[in-house]
Amino acid sequence: MGTGAPMTETADHPLTLFNSLTRSAEPFVPVHADEARVYSCGPTVYNYPHIGNMRAYVFADTLGRVLTWKGYDLTHVINITDVGHLTDDADAGEDKMEKMAAAKAQSIWDIARHYTEAYWADVKALNIRQPAKWTIATDYIDEMLEFAKQIAPKHCYELDSGLYFDVSTVADYGRLARAVTEEGPENEHARIEAVDGKRNAADFAIWRKTPVGEKRQMEWDSPWGKGAPGWHLECSVMSGKVLGFPFDIHTGGIDHREIHHPNEIAQNQAFCECGALSDAANSGANVWMHNNFLVERSGKMSKSSGEFLRLQLLIDKGYHPLAYRMLCLQAHYRSELEFSWEGLGAALVRLKRLLGSARNLLELVTDGATLDSVRATVTHQKLTPLVDKFDAALSDDLNTAVALTVLEEAVAVKKVDQEQKASLVGAMLSALGLPLVPREEFRIRPKGAVVEESEIEDAMERRKAARAEKDFAASDAIRDELAAKGVEVMDGDPLGWEWRLS
Repeated sequence: MGTGAPMTETADHPLTLFNSLTRSAEPFVPVHADEARVYSCGPTVYNYPHIGNMRAYVFADTLGRVLTWKGYDLTHVINITDVGHLTDDADAGEDKMEKMAAAKAQSIWDIARHYTEAYWADVKALNIRQPAKWTIATDYIDEMLEFAKQIAPKHCYELDSGLYFDVSTVADYGRLARAVTEEGPENEHARIEAVDGKRNAADFAIWRKTPVGEKRQMEWDSPWGKGAPGWHLECSVMSGKVLGFPFDIHTGGIDHREIHHPNEIAQNQAFCECGALSDAANSGANVWMHNNFLVERSGKMSKSSGEFLRLQLLIDKGYHPLAYRMLCLQAHYRSELEFSWEGLGAALVRLKRLLGSARNLLELVTDGATLDSVRATVTHQKLTPLVDKFDAALSDDLNTAVALTVLEEAVAVKKVDQEQKASLVGAMLSALGLPLVPREEFRIRPKGAVVEESEIEDAMERRKAARAEKDFAASDAIRDELAAKGVEVMDGDPLGWEWRLS
């Protein structure tokens, strides 16, 4: 088919990412040509993830998709922490896994398996792509012991409670934490509980000995006694083992900037025998990226609150899980995102309208489209500027909020080659991780709903007929009848079939 006009000239937009270590936006320069190696801190599988936790993986998935869009051969690794994470994220408190196993009176291995599978179910529901590798902490104990043995002579000391890393032995310790506050790492570590014998308040455990007279479900022999690895050791070992130092990008939630990632960096410096962090590669990764918090004002984002906000709770209330992905995409990953049911509902409506319109063009979305492949097939003068705008948004530190509006422009454009339009829209959806979902799948039945869908369909048909006859009193009466049964009629939707059980 013809293009309708000559192809317009397109601009080159280098991918720019905000590096938490340098506190600046930087052009992405891969360690290995045409490759991108990314490590993301995964969950500690002692409980279900809440939706704030899942924002980190929507962000990491979006980063991976943008790297694919830009033409890089992506290797993405996400870890599963099934041992070693203490309740205060530093060196005090109980092991989260052991604590949950005791509370549930179950094997710690069963606890890990159950919550890992629950996390993977949420990953699938949010259309997060599978990484190249899931690294499970307990599969790397031997490698952790070898890593610890290598750094111990110059950088560690032993106490009755374990082997500790002396942070004064590496240059620029805590530099990453100062991305949170300019008051310095001392302020960030003031909340760490003291451990008798530590040389510096910020020193942290590489290996935690099992206390005398106790026995853990997960413990191993080591040169420093029977025990378990420290939480920070795991990520250094698994990222370096699978991706090699230095790799390209390390991601995590903003909470990791304070303690976990500075401690990882210190271990990496010690292992690689490298110098100051003025060279980002000495940290183990060239770029450190962090998503901001999801905020929920009622306090239900904390797992300690009992009933916390899980993805399953959203589904139980009748929201499709992709509405949450859309909510995340509407904000920049470095911005705080406030959660509300109203905001989630608005994101769901926007998603339905977008996918409903796209469904007229496409039968499905094929992942993996690149900017180069799109530019090779999309040449119409009305479409090429949208390719450029979309790429510019994604290249600007993953500005998905702007990219979404460009996608909606592409869906709405008229009088263009439909094959080219379909190619462009499909590629944009892929880059944002939005699959074409059959419209009936959006009708998620809330937990405990008593009204039958056949009743709803019948009422909607009667209401449609009443509106066609301009009998708005009857139309309003039917709407009120449905509302009394917990069914919200979503007027104003061009698709004409929208309702949900509230």
